[in-house]
Amino acid sequence: MEKIKSFYNNKRVLVTGATGFKGSWLCSWLLKLDAKVYGTGFNPNQNKNLFYKLNLNNRIKLKIFDIRDLRKLKKFICSSKPSIIFHLAAQPIIYESYKNPHTTFDINCRGTLNILEITKAYKFIKSVVCITSDKCYENVGKIKAYKESDLLGGVDPYSASKASAELIIRAYRESFFKNKRNCGISSARAGNVIGGGDWSKKRLIPDCIRSLKKNKVILLRNPKFNRPWQLVLEPLKGYLILAKKQFENPLKFSDAWNFGTEPKSVTDVKQIVKYIITFWGKGKMRALKNIKFYEQQNLQLDITKAKKKLGWFPTYNIKNSVKITTEWYLKVFKERKNPIDVTNEQIKSYMNENNWA
Repeated sequence: MEKIKSFYNNKRVLVTGATGFKGSWLCSWLLKLDAKVYGTGFNPNQNKNLFYKLNLNNRIKLKIFDIRDLRKLKKFICSSKPSIIFHLAAQPIIYESYKNPHTTFDINCRGTLNILEITKAYKFIKSVVCITSDKCYENVGKIKAYKESDLLGGVDPYSASKASAELIIRAYRESFFKNKRNCGISSARAGNVIGGGDWSKKRLIPDCIRSLKKNKVILLRNPKFNRPWQLVLEPLKGYLILAKKQFENPLKFSDAWNFGTEPKSVTDVKQIVKYIITFWGKGKMRALKNIKFYEQQNLQLDITKAKKKLGWFPTYNIKNSVKITTEWYLKVFKERKNPIDVTNEQIKSYMNENNWA
């Protein structure tokens, strides 16, 4: 995979949702690959947001506006002329989708629709990877690994919004790009992503770190819920490989893709928190009662297709992923290290593991 670096060198790449958690890590990685990075963001928290801690506002070309604003998005894309787009801009929190369902559907569907409508109009765009979620699948009530061909669905607003985005992506790909435009259009479905610098509310790792920093008991919403936890760099590696392959051969690689964990690696919330407490060096936890909103209890993705056709595979097991994540916070908050250095060290180490250096 040493060709990845030469591929991205000098490529114009747009990351929507650049100011978010995954967007910040992706921008940092693209800069390390010497890409020309452009980003969109929307009202980021400048006090705690990872994007600003990494000084990315001065390292990429950024515009702050609502992804639902088609005119502004078109203007920015026309001026930056990216050949590759990673569409990450979204409302990503299940809890928030219950409070603001209309906004969740509007952002997650209309944002995707805008990206695809603009891509349809401009031939300088050669590869688009739209990030959805592993929660886009219809929950069939069984502990099973979902394949890309399985039924889409979702009974909560967030999951349904991601399934809706998937239908939009497929409709545009089949109607306007297949055999008609030399441009790759794919959707990427990833599991529960963890990593340093995440400060989202109602997410397990940030909630744990906030409690540990204040010497408070960690409160668990659903200690027995199983998730395919993965380090943020794992799916990002998949996005980078996919964008390259469909850039070079859109007909072969434009599709829906799962980027999850190895089979039987699903781990429950309680075990993850035990790992965090161990790596942090101290801490206590307690389960909450009377949870008021629905979340799928078991989630696992079948990653056979990505492994066989893209040559992508997870690098770290769950314990190492939690260790690396916890170490980021420890180095930044206890050792007072520069977040940029810690982030770049972890990306470099991961690239070395994958022979990308």
